[in-house]
Amino acid sequence: MSDRSTAAAAGVQTGKVGLADSDARLIESVRSGNIAAFDQLVNKYKQRIFAIIYNMTSNREDAADLTQDCFIKAFRSLDRFKGRSHFFTWLYRIAVNATLSHIKRNRYRRFFSFENLNEEGVSPDLAEALASKMQTERPVMLGELQEKLNEALQSLSPKHRTVVVLFEIEGLSHEEISEVLHTSVGTVRSRLHYAKRQLQASLQPYLG
Repeated sequence: MSDRSTAAAAGVQTGKVGLADSDARLIESVRSGNIAAFDQLVNKYKQRIFAIIYNMTSNREDAADLTQDCFIKAFRSLDRFKGRSHFFTWLYRIAVNATLSHIKRNRYRRFFSFENLNEEGVSPDLAEALASKMQTERPVMLGELQEKLNEALQSLSPKHRTVVVLFEIEGLSHEEISEVLHTSVGTVRSRLHYAKRQLQASLQPYLG
């Protein structure tokens, strides 16, 4: 995982200053009364915000509503954004917190598909074993495998699912996730490690 983390961090560094400067100019324009400038921030980040919320709720309607709510809250709170972190990190924090509250209220669980297994935090060895089983016993095992996979992922708490989504799907570095969640890098790594171990422990007996 260290190579993955390093690559993600390197990708974030590329062009970061220019992106931050661009956001800062738009934010200042909004604060000066140019409300239309906020539309540019919405257009820049709405797909990423929708994606992270959808990956946490697996419900497009909820994701659309929460995305809209996120930007409304961001607009109303813009005066409180002090620039100590990047705007997108601050925006992610709003989205994640709102989504975690939504999950807690509704007790939703993330629905992971077998087709996206490699992108969603399961080790390559386990993914390969699952794929092999699918090839030899398909289509009889398809429904059962999907059910077992979903059951395993449903057992994850929202906080553990969140780090998997942010790291594996959104491509955020450990450091960025720690900013979004207001926790330490060590806690992020610990949660990610625990989540993947739980997934593998849940699925391994089924492969037996």
